[in-house]
Amino acid sequence: MNPLSKLLNLPHTQRSERGLVYTPGEIAQQPDTWLNTLSRLQHQMTEIRQFLTSAGLGNSNSQRPRVFLIGAGTSDYVGRCLHHLLRQQWQCEVIVASSTSLLTESAEYLQPGRQDLWISFSRSGDSPEGVAVLERALAELPDTHHLVVTCNAEGRMARIAKADANSLCVQLDDATNDRGLAMTSSFSNMVLAGQMLAHAWSTEQYEPICRAIVEAGREFIPVSAAAAADLAKSGARRACFLGSAALAGTARESALKLLELTNGQVKTMTEATLALRHGPMAALDRETLLVTFLSTDSSRKPYELDLLREVGTKNLVRSRVVVAGSGSASLSATQADQLVAPQGIWSIPDLYRPVLDIVFGQLLGLFFSLEVGLRPDSPSPDGVISRVVHNVDIHSASSDESELVVDRSCHV
Repeated sequence: MNPLSKLLNLPHTQRSERGLVYTPGEIAQQPDTWLNTLSRLQHQMTEIRQFLTSAGLGNSNSQRPRVFLIGAGTSDYVGRCLHHLLRQQWQCEVIVASSTSLLTESAEYLQPGRQDLWISFSRSGDSPEGVAVLERALAELPDTHHLVVTCNAEGRMARIAKADANSLCVQLDDATNDRGLAMTSSFSNMVLAGQMLAHAWSTEQYEPICRAIVEAGREFIPVSAAAAADLAKSGARRACFLGSAALAGTARESALKLLELTNGQVKTMTEATLALRHGPMAALDRETLLVTFLSTDSSRKPYELDLLREVGTKNLVRSRVVVAGSGSASLSATQADQLVAPQGIWSIPDLYRPVLDIVFGQLLGLFFSLEVGLRPDSPSPDGVISRVVHNVDIHSASSDESELVVDRSCHV
């Protein structure tokens, strides 16, 4: 029995005592929820296509809207995992802009009078920044269309989108509305929903990719759980996550999962793979776990392997772990200390791998959390971080720009 299954099979009283009521199951359920998300969006696809067409994506390339991918924290990293795919499929400008940046730096992003499409991602739909940015845009940018992807039917963002003529809500199943503090199945399902949006006019191309992700995921979870449980016992107290293109988003989210679930007891960093040499390599030491999401792209992979070899030659880290998209990957001892991959041969392009690969980052967070003596469902005993950010004052400029008005209506 793999280590994740052992946690799931504990009596409920033990799971409750150890803070394991939600998080292990929310990680384990992901392949089933991915199929559910596929089905939900297939049923809504006619409405989605009509909305995207009305937003301008049916226009000639030169007249298509700019697309903003918006979220905070993990929801921001959803956009970073989708950026390249949406730009490729929709042939338009795609900008990743966190709601935390839009709230304070909107003038640097926005062009009044231009027809833009904003896609907002939010597990709860109650993030103060996300709600405030959406409400402000509806009031000040009437030509902008809004698509809200959320896991919570009762969230404020879902309610706002359903009430607005230029908005559409893509509501995922309540099972993806993770009850644990850290976003797990909510993240992967919002990424998968975004991949479906990218293929709004080519769903027949995406469905076999999605089903391959599901089957690979069923194999990947026990392999990842075994590797993550062993690594948690390695004594590493720092971790660096590397990835290129769409997998850079996976690296960011993995770093956040390990940081959140250990309440900062394991310090993490993340870089685009080849950027590591340009200064950040100085942070690596023998307490560091280096995790690389290895590309399958023939133009990227040799560079990534060269970097792994260099890190090994310099004896910089405790362990080099490579996450690959297929069990057919073959690495030498000079390139990696451990390979983590689903068994079998899977042809899943890098653009779609974040849904699958993030499982390893989530499981690292889970088992390191247990190793440092925390409760994964609520790993912040002092309340430094919480499931939904709260106590954020939303400020708006008055007619006198030197005076600020505080709006506390977005507390959750």
